[in-house]
Amino acid sequence: MNDGSGGGGRSGVVLVPPVDVMRPRPADEIPAQAPPPRELQYSLKLDGFRALAFVLEGGRVVLQSRSRRDLAPEFPDIAAALAARLPPGIVLDGELCAYREGRLSFTDLLRSHADRVRTAVPVSYIAFDLLAVPGRDVRALPLRDRWELLGTALREAGPPVQRVLATDDEETARAWFRDLREAGVEGVVAKAMGSAYRSGATWAWRKVRHSETVDAELIGLVGPAGRPRALLVRLPDGRTLTTVPRLTPMQSRQVGERVAEAGGGLTAETDPEHGPVLRLARPQAVELRQAAGRQTGTPAFVRFRGEGV
Repeated sequence: MNDGSGGGGRSGVVLVPPVDVMRPRPADEIPAQAPPPRELQYSLKLDGFRALAFVLEGGRVVLQSRSRRDLAPEFPDIAAALAARLPPGIVLDGELCAYREGRLSFTDLLRSHADRVRTAVPVSYIAFDLLAVPGRDVRALPLRDRWELLGTALREAGPPVQRVLATDDEETARAWFRDLREAGVEGVVAKAMGSAYRSGATWAWRKVRHSETVDAELIGLVGPAGRPRALLVRLPDGRTLTTVPRLTPMQSRQVGERVAEAGGGLTAETDPEHGPVLRLARPQAVELRQAAGRQTGTPAFVRFRGEGV
């Protein structure tokens, strides 16, 4: 992890990539709010790509994924908006989100920039935290202070860069969790107002997701190793299934690259239920999506664990 000492003091850039993100731990229920002074902030958990946004000198922007990949070339409009509207030295934590017909569309994030432009699919960067301002690393400050600084930093920015919807009212958070599901909101993240920004998983942030999003293990590929058509996955209950629909070209490329980077080799075999597969020597954690309330059937691949919030 970068320790925040890089960059020049005169330029205002004090924090440069890569930086490991702070990650919420899962919870089954929305945590209860304390009496005033309230101790929790509740924010929307959006269905997108988690990315740290670094505004560097010379108009350069890095959109660092959790796996440390730079997403800026895939989202040039967002990078340009950040460079034009924010000063060098700003570092944000947030989510890249695409929208279709009034709801969040994770699938559209997986398409090429040209495809999104051709079909007029808008993308926004929704910031939920601030790691640095020009000349100062603010990760040690409590969330309540970073949140105020974030509001100040984005006051004149405007779409497609904006601050996430958040509240300190528990009932409002429960209403969001209940009512915004159809808009593609995955759930709610509850954060301790006094928490500093520290890399890695923490109980100071807790995420409550709708149940159709499940974690699983990737254990095999269907199709060529570099461009698989589908994935063989093992669910928490022990069942093995292949994902549907067919992986998009971007998903296929990313899976092939991720598996190759992990190493460990692939073994060609014929699975008795699923036919010819390339079995991974080392299973990898992935996130899947099933229809609400669905206990059987085939899930859709969403992402590798580590690419989202």
